[in-house]
Amino acid sequence: MVVIGGGYTGLHAALRAAERGFSVILLEAGRIGWGASGRNGGQMIPGWRKGASELIGRYGPETARRLFDLSMEARALTLETIERSAIACSLRTSGHLTLAAKAGDLAGMHAQADTLARVMDYPHARVLTAADARNRVPVKGMHGGLLDEGGGHLHPLNYALGLAEAARGAGVRLFEHSPVLSVETTGGLRARTQTGAVKARFGVLACDALLGGLAPRIARRIMPVANYLVATGPLAAPGSIIAGDLAVSDSRFVVNYFRMSADGRLIFGGGERYVPQPPPDIAAFGRAHLLKLFPQLRQAPITHAWGGLVSITLSRLPHIGREGNLFFAHGYSGQGVLIPALAGKVLVEAMAGTAERFDVLKGVAPPEFPGGALLRAPLYVLGMLWYALRDRL
Repeated sequence: MVVIGGGYTGLHAALRAAERGFSVILLEAGRIGWGASGRNGGQMIPGWRKGASELIGRYGPETARRLFDLSMEARALTLETIERSAIACSLRTSGHLTLAAKAGDLAGMHAQADTLARVMDYPHARVLTAADARNRVPVKGMHGGLLDEGGGHLHPLNYALGLAEAARGAGVRLFEHSPVLSVETTGGLRARTQTGAVKARFGVLACDALLGGLAPRIARRIMPVANYLVATGPLAAPGSIIAGDLAVSDSRFVVNYFRMSADGRLIFGGGERYVPQPPPDIAAFGRAHLLKLFPQLRQAPITHAWGGLVSITLSRLPHIGREGNLFFAHGYSGQGVLIPALAGKVLVEAMAGTAERFDVLKGVAPPEFPGGALLRAPLYVLGMLWYALRDRL
């Protein structure tokens, strides 16, 4: 088997395949974790980007419950892999808090908590009052929040590097700096690089937002978007910024998200950027958005700033499927820390002849972006501008 991409999805698929006895080669264009897996905010948010009520409305209670159970398995698989492989990634299972940016968001949060408990048998989410939320995260203008005790956070790059070591220990051969130039699926699978080619019975395409032109038909269902983060220097009293070491985001369409690092730095992501080029000064860009929520940190230095691309889909559910013996999973739309553990396992199950769970995920494949490769980006930008305006109003 050949795996293309050294992020969470590719590494989980490679590890699961090796454990099943497959001979596995993994090809990564850059370094392990070079894409979103090493650059994300490290937030572990249970479930899917669509809430339980939305899943029921779209797919009915039976399929929605099945999807939710799969997302809970993703969480369990992630934690199990970290423990079993002794991955040192600053894991915290202290919870995830979504702050209500508008008063009207609270009604949806109450409905979400009720549906999770009543339909999904998940009693671990509850709504906080504005005062309680403010005691945990002193951000002005928030109207409460939804606390999910199943959430948490981790160091994203260290997690990817630990997965790579686990895969290598299971017998996977990993090749960094080996960009795949083409994938042929006729007459067997063949992945060609500048220096050679890998022939295999099965393949996994796990490139996410960095898929480029490698598989144009598959790429039409995902949209690469920019993601920028900053980190402050270690804070004297990190618990006064985020109590209980929670992972936190807000309910804006253009989401702000933040957490504390193991050494007490505030790691903050958010803001609007609608062109592929990064801002001239990522630190200044991120700092401006950080100070809107935390003006008390005006004197705190920004010591690190970084960015990269993640992929989203129109439905905000991942695109998981196959073309012949080439399997793929991407488009996690902000849920890319926990779900890849499930995706990698399910892809390998399908290769081994058990496709029931794979078919469930394949059955919720998102539609293609309108306008094709040429127009999807400008149409997406127009939509983002509209929703960003709604956030402000």
